Amino acid sequence: MYIVEGNIGAGKSTFLRLIEKTISELVVAYEPMDRWDQRKSGQSLLSKFYDDPKRWTFSLETFAMTCRVRDHLKRQKGSPLMIIERSIYSGHYCFAKNGYLHKFMTEAEWQVYKRWFQFLIPNKCEPPLGFIYLKTDPKVSFDRIKHRNRESEKEMLYDYIVQIDQRHDEFLLNKVGVSPDLLNVPVLVLDCNEDFENNPIRWEEHAQRVCQFITQTYAAPVPPAISQLI
Repeated sequence: MYIVEGNIGAGKSTFLRLIEKTISELVVAYEPMDRWDQRKSGQSLLSKFYDDPKRWTFSLETFAMTCRVRDHLKRQKGSPLMIIERSIYSGHYCFAKNGYLHKFMTEAEWQVYKRWFQFLIPNKCEPPLGFIYLKTDPKVSFDRIKHRNRESEKEMLYDYIVQIDQRHDEFLLNKVGVSPDLLNVPVLVLDCNEDFENNPIRWEEHAQRVCQFITQTYAAPVPPAISQLI
C-alpha cells in the first residue's frame, strides 16, 4: 500500500485520477470525503468544524479516524500495489494534532483521541510501503480551495492552511514524534505548485518518479507497465 498525502488543495484527487489513467496496474482509492461532508440538519460535520473548530474538532477527528482505520484494515488485505488518498496517519499527525496545538481540543479530548490511536494503529494497521507527499505552497493550496468553491470550505482561513502545511512537513519530512514503525517508511516528495493536470510534460515527470519510487520500495518485481514508464 502507498499513501498520497498533502495539504488541502494540493491536488490529491486530481493526482489519483491521472494515476488511474496512466498506471492501470495501480489500484486507486479516494478519500471518502462524503462521509464527513454529508449534510444532516442542513449542515455537514465538516462545515460545522470550519464554522466552530473548538466545538467540533474532537467529533470530526474521532469519526474520521474510525472510518480510516476500517478502510485501512480492509485495504491492507488487498493488493499491495494500491495507492490511497490520505490516511489514518495524516489524520492524526496533521489534522488532530493541529487541533490540539491550537486549543481546538481540550487536554482530556486529546488524551482520549491519542489512546484510541495508540491502541488501534500500531497493533492492527500495517504501515504503508511508502508515502507520496504532494508538496505545495500554502498560498497555492488556498487559491485552489477558493477556486473550487466547495460549500463546506467557504469558512476556511488561510492561517489554517499554513498550519496544516507545517504539520505535514513535521510528519513526513522531519518525522517529529511519529511512531517507530513509520520512521523508516520512505517518502517521495513531489513539487505540485505547478498545474500538472494541464501540463503533460510535468505530469510525465511525476508519473515517472512515482514508478521509480514503487520500483525501489516494492518487494516483488513490478508489473511491466510500471517499469516501462521509468
